[in-house]
Amino acid sequence: MSVKLKIEESHTLYYISFTCFNWINLFENLSFYDHIYNWFDLLKKKRMFNSGYVIMPNHLHMLIGTHEENIKIEKVIGNAKRFMAYDIVKILKNRKMNDLLYVLENGVTKSERKNGKIHQVFQPSFDVKPCFTEKFVLQKLDYIHHNPVSGKWNLVEDYLDYEHSSTKFYELGIQSKTEIIHFNEFIG
Repeated sequence: MSVKLKIEESHTLYYISFTCFNWINLFENLSFYDHIYNWFDLLKKKRMFNSGYVIMPNHLHMLIGTHEENIKIEKVIGNAKRFMAYDIVKILKNRKMNDLLYVLENGVTKSERKNGKIHQVFQPSFDVKPCFTEKFVLQKLDYIHHNPVSGKWNLVEDYLDYEHSSTKFYELGIQSKTEIIHFNEFIG
């Protein structure tokens, strides 16, 4: 199932979330974090800005902002998932991780297979929500930043210590591995 949402507004902040197929810890198992940071850098070249994120072992939450008009956010995320999927499959093949490749191959539906798809690396859909109020943004940032210590996740003792997050930017004023643009640039 793909996202049918069509949002084409300028000066907007979007909450985005997408997940690896069957919640497999592909980001962690393949040390894929730097690939995601590279994608964040690519977003900047497209005049889209990261206003918050957490990269979990098998999913990503983030806030993407833009001042551009006619940004098709579903296309941006769809392309990101597609190119990340190519990289993940390439790494799996190079490392001869055939068991995981087999799982990803079996995740492809018959109709997708007819269209040439070989591996199902991510869940077919993703969440995207435009953020119009500071209250909503703060709710999403709180969720994003506490994700590493919430529910089944006990990745660190203190959420401030999680490496792959924008937490330190908002809590301590320290930039993370990627440039963070404060959400106030988009919510006013």
